[in-house]
Amino acid sequence: MVFSTPEERQALKPHLVKRSSVRKNSGKSVPNGETEGGGGGDGVRMRKELGLVDGVAIIVGVIIGAGIFVSPKGVLQSSGSVLFSLIVWVFSGLLSMIGALCYAELGTMIPKSGGDYAYIGEAFGSLPAFLYLWVALFIIVPTGNAITALTFAQYILQPAWPTCTPPYAAVRLLAALITCFLTAINCKNVKWATRVQDAFTATKILALVVIIIAGLVALAIGETNNLSNINQDANWDPGYIALSFYSGLFSYAGWNYLNFVTEELKDPYKNLPRAIGISMPMVTIIYVLANLAYFIVLTKEEILSSNAVAVTFGDRLLGVMSWTMPFFVACSTFGALNGAIFASSRLFFVGARQGHLPTAISLINVDSLTPVPSLIFLCIVTLVLLIIEDVYVLINYLAFVEALFTLLSVSGLLWLRIKRPKADRPIKVNIIFPIIFFIICTFLVTLPCYVRPWEVGVGLVIIASGVPVYLVCIKWKNKPQWITKASYTINMLCAKTFMCVMEEDQSS
Repeated sequence: MVFSTPEERQALKPHLVKRSSVRKNSGKSVPNGETEGGGGGDGVRMRKELGLVDGVAIIVGVIIGAGIFVSPKGVLQSSGSVLFSLIVWVFSGLLSMIGALCYAELGTMIPKSGGDYAYIGEAFGSLPAFLYLWVALFIIVPTGNAITALTFAQYILQPAWPTCTPPYAAVRLLAALITCFLTAINCKNVKWATRVQDAFTATKILALVVIIIAGLVALAIGETNNLSNINQDANWDPGYIALSFYSGLFSYAGWNYLNFVTEELKDPYKNLPRAIGISMPMVTIIYVLANLAYFIVLTKEEILSSNAVAVTFGDRLLGVMSWTMPFFVACSTFGALNGAIFASSRLFFVGARQGHLPTAISLINVDSLTPVPSLIFLCIVTLVLLIIEDVYVLINYLAFVEALFTLLSVSGLLWLRIKRPKADRPIKVNIIFPIIFFIICTFLVTLPCYVRPWEVGVGLVIIASGVPVYLVCIKWKNKPQWITKASYTINMLCAKTFMCVMEEDQSS
């Protein structure tokens, strides 16, 4: 057994929770015919509360974080020229769109929350799925959340220290507070979390529309100097082409997050592909036009030397309203952090439900029907990473690792076409799309090996470090009694503290 015993998991089943205890602790009466926890006739499990608008808000809200406001220079740095940079932004959007369509097939064929974890496990088995979960748990997800929270804190505090960098401790403290605040909202109510997501997604789109309009107005009045020689210094080295796409795809990261919450999406066979079809073209058009606006107003040198391109843009063009740019960046990161917390907590919830993490993480609150332990666990790991002085250094290792597991997921799609040709596929994309995506992902995974071998090597070591954990915690059957007892005690304490039980079987 993995991380827990059969008796322990049985003890946490909702039908063994006393009805009077649930009523007393939830503070709510239970109408006739409803199951405790507010689950109605569906029992104690998370509800399908996400509609099409919520799905679009999650995808757009997670994708549009700080990247487009702060560091478009990454693409320009590797591509070398303005024209090539815009081409990379366009093709990064198209590649993300192709990937999202492939994931739409996977998400409707395997309608489970968890995204890549569920698809890799279905196609290739337990160990590769666990390794994805291992890297996502301790590196990919909490590092991204920590950096987003730090960016929010820096931009909120900057007006109080206009001539210098805000104090290190103040930035860390505010980042920790906002992480805890958003975790609390997600623990309390799914609808609260989605309303926050909807509102801040609209705000960040408004901010980018302001940038685009300002740039186009500047172009209309004759600001064309920065667009002369737009293909000068283009870098066609294959390794640096891959790196420029890494930077572009990093800003599109999050296109697969809706797949993490498939089980909570209303009518996923329709709403998952529709949300992708609306979100990805919208984000691509906005990104390309925003970068064009930057290039119209700012020189290459100004973009490459700026730590926050949108703020430099605002200082140059918006005059007394330039303060709006730091505010918009803060709003954007706030919404992105909320969306990431909401979606990624479901990844760890599903991993624990499959036995790849402690049972406690697979529990849901009987009142709010949210995965409270998973949310709190993710919050704790994020807070630990906030303590690290240079958490940004982990970004260097994330791009390769994420690209590798994305390659594995799309390989799973191709493999399942062969392995299960007659499986029910409500959405079946043309085979050319997963083949194109596979080829490009292979290119992105292999070429940086000679440009940045150190980062690739460290990424592989991080992945490999999960193998002994898998062997000890999952494959080792006859664990010492003290480990079993400690696991049981922790899981039961968590269940009682947060009034949580295991989700009822969908078949029950």
